[in-house]
Amino acid sequence: MDRDNGPHTRVPEQRVPHQRQARDADLRFSVLGPVRAWRDGEALSSGSPQQRALLAALLLRGGRTATAAELIDAIWGEEPPSQALATIRTYASRLRKVLDPQTLVSDAGGYSIRTGPDALDVHVVRDLAADAEKARAGGDRGQARALLNKALGLWDGEALASVPGPYAENQRTRLEEWRLQLTETRLDLDLEVGCHAEAVSELTALTAAHPLRERLRELLMIALYRSGRQAEALAVYADTRRLLAEELGVDPRPELAQLQQRILRADEELARPADEPAPVPVPVRPAQLPATVPDFTGRASFVRELGDRLATAEGSVMAVSALAGIGGVGKTTLAVHVAHQARQHFPDGQLYVDLQGAGARAAEPETVLGAFLRALGTADSAVPDSLDERAALYRSTLDGRRVLVLLDNAHDAAQVRPLLPGTAGCAALITSRVRMVDLAGSHLIDLDVMSPEEALRLFTRIVGEERITSEREAALDVVAACGFLPLAIRIAASRLAARRTWTVSVLAAKLADERRRLDELQAGDLAVKATFELGYGQLEPAQARAFRLLGLADGPDISLAAAAALLNLETHAAEDLLEALVDTSLLESAAPGRYRYHDLVRLYARSCAERDEQDLEERESALSRLLDFYLATVARVSALEKPGDTLVSHLSPTSASGLAFAARRQAQDWLYAEAGPLLACARQSARAQTLPYAVDLLWVAIDLAESGANSKEYEATVTVACEAAERAGDAKSEGRALLTLANVHHVSGRFDLAREECERALRLSAVAQDPLPACWASNLLGIIALYENRHADGEEHLTRAIDNFREIADRPGEASALCNLSRVHLAMGRTATAVSLAQRGTAMYDEMDHALKGANGRYALGLALTQSGRLEAAAESLQKAYQVFKDSRQRLWEGMALFRLAEVDIAARRPARAATNSEIALTVLRGIGGEWRRGNVLAVLGKALAAIGQEGRAQVCWREALTIFESLDSPEAAAVQDLLDGAPVT
Repeated sequence: MDRDNGPHTRVPEQRVPHQRQARDADLRFSVLGPVRAWRDGEALSSGSPQQRALLAALLLRGGRTATAAELIDAIWGEEPPSQALATIRTYASRLRKVLDPQTLVSDAGGYSIRTGPDALDVHVVRDLAADAEKARAGGDRGQARALLNKALGLWDGEALASVPGPYAENQRTRLEEWRLQLTETRLDLDLEVGCHAEAVSELTALTAAHPLRERLRELLMIALYRSGRQAEALAVYADTRRLLAEELGVDPRPELAQLQQRILRADEELARPADEPAPVPVPVRPAQLPATVPDFTGRASFVRELGDRLATAEGSVMAVSALAGIGGVGKTTLAVHVAHQARQHFPDGQLYVDLQGAGARAAEPETVLGAFLRALGTADSAVPDSLDERAALYRSTLDGRRVLVLLDNAHDAAQVRPLLPGTAGCAALITSRVRMVDLAGSHLIDLDVMSPEEALRLFTRIVGEERITSEREAALDVVAACGFLPLAIRIAASRLAARRTWTVSVLAAKLADERRRLDELQAGDLAVKATFELGYGQLEPAQARAFRLLGLADGPDISLAAAAALLNLETHAAEDLLEALVDTSLLESAAPGRYRYHDLVRLYARSCAERDEQDLEERESALSRLLDFYLATVARVSALEKPGDTLVSHLSPTSASGLAFAARRQAQDWLYAEAGPLLACARQSARAQTLPYAVDLLWVAIDLAESGANSKEYEATVTVACEAAERAGDAKSEGRALLTLANVHHVSGRFDLAREECERALRLSAVAQDPLPACWASNLLGIIALYENRHADGEEHLTRAIDNFREIADRPGEASALCNLSRVHLAMGRTATAVSLAQRGTAMYDEMDHALKGANGRYALGLALTQSGRLEAAAESLQKAYQVFKDSRQRLWEGMALFRLAEVDIAARRPARAATNSEIALTVLRGIGGEWRRGNVLAVLGKALAAIGQEGRAQVCWREALTIFESLDSPEAAAVQDLLDGAPVT
């Protein structure tokens, strides 16, 4: 209540100026945390706790005047000191000196603070929250989330921290409730946009901190259900019902009970965001259509036919139109042009993908669906693993939307079917070299060459009317020589347009002079080859050589540096040639410094290489130079990433020096950006002459296997290399390839396969007298033995590995084996030696400035310190390891470090934090690490949940972990069964 300190008590008045001085415009105040003030970014003194209480009381009144009695009551409540009024005046005087008199003013017997509308953090949060509400009402959920995150980020711990008095206490409660409401709104938005997996960890922590807050429980149930964790979602309800009955003697509110019933029914609607109260724009509107060509010509009947079908797609069965024709006939150009014209009929977006159907490796539907789902706003963590699940989620996401899907360059109907929207209002345009007669319900269009009139019109639009008018007959000869194929016409016209000194007759004579192609233009794919021959025949010798040799390399694209290596040219000279090829449309510029062939052009370039590069050695040398470049550059990346590692000195020697990098991050960026072409090169080079280099490239690029992003492609390439080495009878290469494959199996949690390949690698390395793979095989066998609870075997393998590493003076290898031996000793109960071994290994890494491997050492040290009871030191060690793993994009070890931090939290009786770390670990490890690791994380998550009163969820986690361990015949099953036996029944 407000208090009066006497009937005539007044504070001396001070005139309020009409305008505040400019120097106060930069004052900023904060109460969402400690009470603080700044001017020009410099902190101002806010005085004693009671003085800060006065400042806070004035700030939170929004410029209104507070009487002396109100301020006394706010600071001291019912028992003010005898000199309370004098003290208030003293505090006000001190604050006025700090802030200046025009900010803290005396008015009508009290005080007030006059500030700008954005000077106080509370007001900024209020405005951000209001803007977020408007954005959400307008359908822009992404903007609403961003605004709420910005608002919540202004809190810096507890509001009014350490400020005394009843007013501050009441305001703390109010502000905390406001913070929770904003958090609930933002979490609700998270679920609406599909970020349910990410929300689980935060909601788990919040429900632990506020166990009786039912709205948080409701959001957690939805997040778990949408993450595929139905049993846990139901367990949350059971836990909530039990807790409310025990604590308050009430049942859950009706909304929570209804949610439970919807989950029990596996309500499909619940799997999607709730409908908005009024129609609103879709949050994410992809606009992926390539640019249409400005000189599009002809095809009027097809444009009209396709346009009519797309215009009537709304409210009808999904429209599917499939365009078929030979390469170069203009399928993509027509489809893109029609799609742009029809955009108004598909306000919810347009999706596009090149399915690479004419190439050796067509795009996988599951990969395309993943890209489409992300483009439609689905979070990475919410994208399922299997093709069927992705297709189902894709159709659900498109339900109710009007989206056009352009599937370009399809291989066959089987590739296309999972990519079709399947709902009314959406439409699909498909281009392919084959007629899709087996695609049910599709409208088929066979696209033929242009008419002579259309062909001449296209040629004229590119070259220019003034150059064609006087040479119409020559122009007709040119388009006829092009077989009226749009791509051929465009290539010929572009060449003429770029050469102002040529006449049309000159071009016609060149085309008529040799390699007449009219007959071939009528023979299927040979027409494509003839089309490209037009451009190729006019290349300068150096350009033609570059065109031929670049086509030899597999991979989705090629960087300028790699192309220069393949061509054996300086970078600037290679760039001139590649840009000239781009100008002739024989090469595409995928991005700055990156180039790619159209798949058909690549095939043609290779046929040119076989025909015109008579010297087979030159072709082989080009690919060898590319392999050399990749091996030398990845070796440099390894040397920078893992200083002191002797692997680089054991690799096959290269003549190339490779790229140099100024910093570790730059080297990492290059490796992950180049992963696709690099692995394609290794796969292509897995043959007799270059096999050792290909295997070494895979070995030194092993980080790609642990990143998660490239794991499957890496494993497939290593498997090819192993098979090639076995066929070639190359014991050294096979041993190295098998060791690399064993690492892949280890990362994936397939320990039995990893052990088998390791043992084979060990035998072959002995035959080949190749010591380094033998050392690493023993090291890996030791850690696998640990996972399989064969501790004596593990100690034997690792002791041998340490001795072998020392023999070849490989200090990083020795450090690795010491850290792994630490973990074996830990499992055997020898905690003191485990700590000592991990400390020795980590110290060796630190001496070499080996950041990434040093993180491995700190990981092992953290485990040993945890078991020895030194929990804070363990947490510090694991936190440092986690940060390095995260920065290095090592998803496996990032997730495992979080899991180990959760174990520390359990031991330190911080269950809420343990639950959060475990949940994040599950998200990070999705798709990598294997089921055994997932089972371990689930077991720890269960412990954390049980400790925060969510026993039902805990049991679900333990049951899932038990199922995993039993399927793997893992001894961890017994410990999990004990947890289940001791857990209370819900």
